[in-house]
Amino acid sequence: MTDQEPNRRFYLKEFKSISLAISTYEDLPLLFNHIVEGLSRAFKVKGCCLMLFDEREKQLFTVSSYGISEKYQNKGPVFVDNQYSAFFTGESVLIENLASDPRVQYPEAATEENIVSMLSIPVKTKGVVVGIIRMYHTETINLNSEDLDSISVLAMQLGLVIENNGLKNFLEGVKLSIGSLPLHMLKGL
Repeated sequence: MTDQEPNRRFYLKEFKSISLAISTYEDLPLLFNHIVEGLSRAFKVKGCCLMLFDEREKQLFTVSSYGISEKYQNKGPVFVDNQYSAFFTGESVLIENLASDPRVQYPEAATEENIVSMLSIPVKTKGVVVGIIRMYHTETINLNSEDLDSISVLAMQLGLVIENNGLKNFLEGVKLSIGSLPLHMLKGL
C-alpha cells in the first residue's frame, strides 16, 4: 500500500447519474442492481453487493450483487455481531486481508472466491444503519478519499429510499386492512 492518494475514478457526472437514479427509480431491485454493477465497474473491483439488515433475524441479507458467485453469497448467515464492523461504527471499514483478519466470518470462502480485500460502506437513514454496501477485490482496495465520500453520500441517499419504500409498503398494508373493515367501523375515521 502506498502513501500517495490514488487517482479519482468517480466524478460529478457519475455521481449525478447515480444520484438521479436513486431519486427517481420506482423499481428498487433494478436500482440495487445498477448501483452494485456501477460501483464494480467504476472502481474496477471484482464485485460488489448490497446487504440489508433484518432486525428480527439480526443479520444482513444480500439483495443485489455483481461479480460475486452464488456460492460465495450463500456461504452462511452474515451476523452483525462485530463491534468493529461498518454496521456498528456507522463508518466505512476496509479489511485489507480477509484470509487473516479476525473480523471476517468466512475467511475460507473469501480465499476460495479469490477475494483479498473488502470495503464496507454503511447505508444509513437518519443516523441508523439499515444495510451495507460491500466492495470486494482480488487485491487491496485503495480508493481516493473523495471517491469514498461520494459513495458514502450515495449510500445515505439510498438509505432514505429504502426507508421511504418501507413506509410506503406499511401504509399500503394499513390501507388494505382498513378497507376490509365493516363499514360501521369506518365511521369517524
